[in-house]
Amino acid sequence: MAKPSAKGRQAIQGIYAAEGVPVEYRFAHARSGNRHLTVVFANLFAPDDYGWATGVLDSLRSNILWIRDKFDGANTYYLCRGMDFSVERSVIGLINNVTRSLGLTPDDVTLWGSSKGGSAALYFGLKYGFRNIVASVPQLAIGSFVRDVYPEVGRHMLGDSMADGEVAVLDALLPDLLRSGTNPDAHLYLVSSPQDEQYPTQVEPFLGLLQRYPNFNFIFSESPFITDHGKVTQRNTPPLLGIAYLLVEGIAPRLGTTRHGYEEPDADRAGIDGFLASTSVVQETFAAPVVLEPPAGSLVPANRVRIGGRAPGAVRVSIWENGAYLASAPVGQDGSWAWQREEPFAVGDHVLRLFAVDPQGYQSPRADVEFTAGHQVAAARVSPPVIHRPQAQQQLPATSVTFSGTAEGAVQIGFRVNDTPLGVCAVAADGTWFWDSGYTWPEGTHVVEVVAVDGADAVSQPCYVPFVTVNVPARTAPSRY
Repeated sequence: MAKPSAKGRQAIQGIYAAEGVPVEYRFAHARSGNRHLTVVFANLFAPDDYGWATGVLDSLRSNILWIRDKFDGANTYYLCRGMDFSVERSVIGLINNVTRSLGLTPDDVTLWGSSKGGSAALYFGLKYGFRNIVASVPQLAIGSFVRDVYPEVGRHMLGDSMADGEVAVLDALLPDLLRSGTNPDAHLYLVSSPQDEQYPTQVEPFLGLLQRYPNFNFIFSESPFITDHGKVTQRNTPPLLGIAYLLVEGIAPRLGTTRHGYEEPDADRAGIDGFLASTSVVQETFAAPVVLEPPAGSLVPANRVRIGGRAPGAVRVSIWENGAYLASAPVGQDGSWAWQREEPFAVGDHVLRLFAVDPQGYQSPRADVEFTAGHQVAAARVSPPVIHRPQAQQQLPATSVTFSGTAEGAVQIGFRVNDTPLGVCAVAADGTWFWDSGYTWPEGTHVVEVVAVDGADAVSQPCYVPFVTVNVPARTAPSRY
């Protein structure tokens, strides 16, 4: 599914799950056939855990891969959960697959990030041999930082105890790479400031190691307008983007021009298109949600629009109208879901677009529900019935279909299918009710609408119960059904 950034560049969403840990990403194709890839890591406060995804990079001509840092609901520095580094293996698997699918090499890639994202750019760039690394205000002693400054992140990465030994392991990751001289030809661009409260502990102690790299570039910003860690990147965004533009064009500022105009407008995109299709967030094999209410094209009171149905295998159903998000309806264990808007819909025709989401974040194809919202009506004085039997999607003998449940404040329960009445039953003094249709149902799936009626003939909102009948004998249902 393509999603525009703030400035309109189309980003394709996907989930890469081949390495065991699902990694969510967004990808934007290069402009003018540019043969470069920029990989973007997120900081701790990035919207939706995607870094630099608000349109600021839209003018870059390279391919752009944004990677989300949200694993089991929390940040990981793209490294680990409870010291399990399967997150790292999955993230580098995604980067390598995108790089190969584009027909590129690590020399054609720039890793980019600020703060936590800067740490990830340094780590993955050095360890896995990528040519260009742009890191703004990174943390190089990661373990101590998350333990002391962001303990919730620390517990997610280190484990609940945040033991000293585990902290030391994370603290050593980046310094050990620098001491070993890994990836000595990397072009390193690091931004920091004396006004950054993290500089004395997270950057300055490691400058000597960084300066051993012949292509290390240090942008040390002493602007009086920088007052804290977050302002460093904000103040230095123009020069950072300038560096990015040059790297995308094949120009490393410290070394001069190494390659320029690296474009191939007619490049074969079959590789990357195949990868994006295979990891698309929308999976055709995942069934779209089934809408049981309201019936398509029905007239519904504007203040009583209830949307509901079935979505087996999903954890929620996302509901949209005219490209705007309305709500997310949780899906029960039986696959049922429902949502009713608190405020009324505008009077007139409506088309809602829905999709189901599975536990890994994959989305189903879209389903639409069309209805007309009429004028508001007074609130019903009787609550919808509670249905105990049949359970949703239960298989029943065709000759033995019965219904039961409770209905507070009601005196009667009515049953119908597609506006055809099937029957009624009385509600007992204790609120329970039971109805036996008394005939054989055709074999297959049925959806029965059930309503409660009070003593003043006020009718509740309907409930819908889907079930399946099997083993149909000779006797059939009355012709009215």
